[in-house]
Amino acid sequence: MIPKKLRPLVPYLKRYQRGLILGGLCVLLTNAISVRYPLILRKATDDLVHTGVTSRILLYYASLIIGVFVAKGIFQFLTRWIVIGISRDIEFDLRNDLFTHLEHLSYSYYQRNRTGDIMAKATNDLSAVRNLLGPAIMYSANTIVFTAFALYYMLRISPKLTLVAFLPLPVASIVIQYFGRRIHERFERIQAMFSDISARAQENFSGARVIRAYVQEEAEIAAFENANEEYIRRSLKLVRLMGMLWPTLELMLGIAVMIVLWLGGRQVILGRISPGDFVAFNTYMVQLTWPVIALGWVINIFQRGTASLGRINQIFFEKPEIADDRDTSPVARQLQLAMNQDANIPTNSEQHRELRGEIEFCNLNFGYNGVPVLKDVNLRIPAGSSLAIVGPTGSGKTTLVSLVARTYDAEPGAVLIDGRPIREFPLETLRRNIGFVPQETFLFSLTIRENIAFGNDEAAFEGIKAAAEAANIAQDIESFPEGYETTVGERGISLSGGQKQRTAIARALLRSPRILILDDALSSVDTHTEDKILNHLGEIMRGRTTIFISHRVSTVRNADRIAVLHQGRIVELGSHDELIARNGYYTELYNKQLLEEELAEV
Repeated sequence: MIPKKLRPLVPYLKRYQRGLILGGLCVLLTNAISVRYPLILRKATDDLVHTGVTSRILLYYASLIIGVFVAKGIFQFLTRWIVIGISRDIEFDLRNDLFTHLEHLSYSYYQRNRTGDIMAKATNDLSAVRNLLGPAIMYSANTIVFTAFALYYMLRISPKLTLVAFLPLPVASIVIQYFGRRIHERFERIQAMFSDISARAQENFSGARVIRAYVQEEAEIAAFENANEEYIRRSLKLVRLMGMLWPTLELMLGIAVMIVLWLGGRQVILGRISPGDFVAFNTYMVQLTWPVIALGWVINIFQRGTASLGRINQIFFEKPEIADDRDTSPVARQLQLAMNQDANIPTNSEQHRELRGEIEFCNLNFGYNGVPVLKDVNLRIPAGSSLAIVGPTGSGKTTLVSLVARTYDAEPGAVLIDGRPIREFPLETLRRNIGFVPQETFLFSLTIRENIAFGNDEAAFEGIKAAAEAANIAQDIESFPEGYETTVGERGISLSGGQKQRTAIARALLRSPRILILDDALSSVDTHTEDKILNHLGEIMRGRTTIFISHRVSTVRNADRIAVLHQGRIVELGSHDELIARNGYYTELYNKQLLEEELAEV
């Protein structure tokens, strides 16, 4: 019967059940051989007592003892190699599954959880689970098997002495239960503190520029030191607890050995057992010392492992908020593929391989945590047209375009692509047809070439250069000493804000998407560079749907239509000239920016 806490690991254990069976067989053989050692000593002692010491007898029994230890060593090595190896394999599988699951979780999960906490679970907690599956299983099996073998032979020698030897077991069980519960609680607190330290370190490294700009180095060092001291304080509490567990178990064993020596010695004197039996019995007692000590260690590993497994399961229990509908899931698509091939019908993926790009919002209402953001939005963007969205901060511009790429999910039927509900399209198909450049540009710690080609592994270098030219970043890249092979550092820290934005635009353009969304993606470039980029985009995106979000009139004025979003509603919609003629919010924004430009020229 597998403990409830370990049931999430059952699928992984089943995957390696043949190896575990082989490892279990090695455990049996190791202990079956080990348990013979005291029997050899018993026979040797009785022979020496009755026949006297001879070279032949000493050589015979010495050879037997050496043979026992050699055979035991071989199977002990195989046990460790197989069981510890399987624990590493399961750790490998578990880490891959954890990363895969994290990759499929929705964006909102990462908004609710700190990166450092997730990293701590994927590293420190995963190592604790691996120890649970390796050393803990191996030493537990060894302890149980050897104790069972030893108990059988000890009962054959003297049931009375065996009863005395195992008398402390009920007390040991209570002690183990008490310490096990305390270890589990304390280790959970330690891991929570480790997550806090990891999160603090990650935020400091990512926010290095801000910390230096506000001269907060010493304050952050002091805060980290305080967190580290709390981690050490909690760890020392666990160390003290473990320091009490092992001596307590050893004390119980020592008391049992002392009583056995006294009672067993008397039985030898009275002739009830032979000297060889007495030597063998005490050898079994000595051999049981390590399993008892290992038991304390296993309890520690088990409690640490189950605490960490619980933290990892918190991630696995998370379900993606954005996922394919049942009819577009991978398994369903495979079944549909087989059915369609038989019926000679175009497959779902073939039908959706490329979108036309028409977007429509129908009576769209959307909010976060019950707070409405978008209200009664009705808007149709014809395929191949361009739409610009303007409006004050917090009016819902980013939320609106995020619904197109299903970063968040709107109500069923509220967002249509090519006249069909957006949820009918597989996520992979939908997002491969969308080039999305968000407000917060993210670059990976790779080369510029790799960042532009991200998601397009087979892209030719000529295509990468063409995308860079279109985004007006090619000249900057060529000025770097290593050109396109320049490593940009974490989050593109070695590039300016404008260079990062243009690199992200090049990445989106390389996909040649049917729908391009630029969410204030030109905010960090000057107006001259902006004009160049927009001119290139006009040529590249001809016949494709383009959505701009911007606070600059210069960015949006040439769009086919401009939507003004205010307090979650579309309050104005039309071309630049039409909106200027209405003398509304857009006109006010336009006049304000004209005034700013005139003042800048003075």
